[in-house]
Amino acid sequence: MLYFHEGGVDSILTDPDLQAGLNEALKKLESEKKLNKVLVIPPDFTRFHSKAGILTSNAYEYLGDKLTDILPALGTHTPMTEDEMNRMFPGVPVDLFREHKWKEDLKTLGTVPGSFISEITEGKLDFDWPAQVNSLLAEDDFDLILSIGQVVPHEVVGMANYNKNIFIGTGGRESINKSHFIGAVYGMERMMGRADTPVRRVLNYASDNFAGDLPVVYVQTVIAMDDDGALVTRGLFIGDDIECFEKASALSLKVNFKMMEEPLKKVVVYLDPDEFRSTWLGNKSIYRTRMAIADGGDLIILAPGVKEFGEDPEIDRLIRKYGYCGTEKTLKAVKENEELLKSLSAAAHLIHGSSEGRFKITYCPGDLTKSEIEGVNFNYGNLEEMIVRYKPERLTEGFNTMPDGEEIFYISNPALGLWAFRERFN
Repeated sequence: MLYFHEGGVDSILTDPDLQAGLNEALKKLESEKKLNKVLVIPPDFTRFHSKAGILTSNAYEYLGDKLTDILPALGTHTPMTEDEMNRMFPGVPVDLFREHKWKEDLKTLGTVPGSFISEITEGKLDFDWPAQVNSLLAEDDFDLILSIGQVVPHEVVGMANYNKNIFIGTGGRESINKSHFIGAVYGMERMMGRADTPVRRVLNYASDNFAGDLPVVYVQTVIAMDDDGALVTRGLFIGDDIECFEKASALSLKVNFKMMEEPLKKVVVYLDPDEFRSTWLGNKSIYRTRMAIADGGDLIILAPGVKEFGEDPEIDRLIRKYGYCGTEKTLKAVKENEELLKSLSAAAHLIHGSSEGRFKITYCPGDLTKSEIEGVNFNYGNLEEMIVRYKPERLTEGFNTMPDGEEIFYISNPALGLWAFRERFN
């Protein structure tokens, strides 16, 4: 059921509005049962702009010592630092935070059968999928689990959040690897911006069949840019089932999806160094624009904070070894190499991060060398030279004309949207 919902394409919810909405939902929940032990599952610092941080702080202010644990949904990401915790979750004691270790501390709630996987992937895959979560969720007797996050177009699952925060964000090696691979093999372009996808159906199967005893309530935000380029909250949806996700997805599609009437010839993307420090995350600049860029076009990625490929050392090694080489070569490599077969999320990432030979990708990293960038099949751009040329602080979102007459399309944060050429999306 829905405990709170508010939002629309022109809505602007302030931080006090978010706090009031969350408090209203928590009061309704308290009327149903005592909330003596509460777990909050927010995203990590890579989703700083999601408003999950302030909502977690609001939850702590309301619940006090009844909020006993906070488990950031790291997935395979690097654990948060104390500084990041303090910046993202102001006023929340650091000793409440628990680290999700995606290779251990796991509980398998059940198994989605291979027959179902085959059905939803059109026969492309038929492996079983384990519904894994951090053991804290399953083994501690919580009265409430608040799963907080942003709904936005996503390359692996179609639309981010809802039960992805549980089964992927606190999932294990096998569940993360296989879910990413399902999305990659089925086709990223067939899924992005859609709430109903093969990966989502797997997660929903797990929710419906294995997670009924988990007292999860979802707190979903929708964030967009206004006409001046400022971030605004367009919606807040709180509920314990798929309805809140569907409402949030419908709004996100309206405010986060930019449909282009013509394919883009040159796109320049800026990656905030506080948010993007690896190509594992920075490749959102590729995922979110791939459907918009013209054949033979150019994508230039200004990445001052990027210093590595994968945040996990083993994934970083695999990216360096196999490179971003497209679907056909990656699938061949999976068949021929046991190490890649055992790391299907890395294989999926290699597919997602390729232009499939359609357009040129030039990465301009802050702390990776020319040979490292070219070694994974990207073109290298000198960051200092490109920053001087394109001057992100002077560009506006969307179309810009450079002093020499060059036309570019500028994106200041690829995590906030999805761009597609109308004919290619359809």
